[in-house]
Amino acid sequence: MQKILLIAMIVVSILMILAVVIQPAKNSSSANITGSTEALGGRKKARGLEAAMDRVIRVLGVVFMVIALLLAKLSL
Repeated sequence: MQKILLIAMIVVSILMILAVVIQPAKNSSSANITGSTEALGGRKKARGLEAAMDRVIRVLGVVFMVIALLLAKLSL
């Protein structure tokens, strides 16, 4: 059981790293220079690929934490 969970954790970790790396940037460099209102807290709602990647990263994070807790429980 532990080997299966360890393999699952490695796979989820790699998928999470890839998802974060390919996630589109949330702010543009011109907003950093000009200080646009979006950078000051006027956040736009995520759409399209950005919204999908946010959901994928959240789900992978929850799965990662569940696997980590299961592995900790099994190691006791």
